[in-house]
Amino acid sequence: MNEFVEYLSKLDDPDHRERVEEVLQWVMETYPQLVPRVAWNQPMFTDHGTFIIAFSTAKKHMAVAPETAAIDHFAQDIKAGGHSSTKQLIRMSWDRPVDYALLEKLIAFNIEDKADMTKFWR
Repeated sequence: MNEFVEYLSKLDDPDHRERVEEVLQWVMETYPQLVPRVAWNQPMFTDHGTFIIAFSTAKKHMAVAPETAAIDHFAQDIKAGGHSSTKQLIRMSWDRPVDYALLEKLIAFNIEDKADMTKFWR
């Protein structure tokens, strides 16, 4: 979690900070093979040098960025979960529980789909 201490310290809202820390800890425990880092001012995880998922915060939501391919692949799950999305991110509202089932699908998909990838982005 040391990789994220400085990032987390800059989050003004203590509830948002706690939520983001909880999610980052969950990713680290669930996928210990992923490498945590902060880049482009957002916490993210990589696997063998390729991007898997990143997180950022906004006033009304935590943004989850798993790349367009994962968002497209799970469009129905995103909608069914009551989340809105753009081409690049999914908005998880602060006033709802974290959708760990969706996070698990997104991360597992990217790990498998990018297993042979040598570039950072798709």
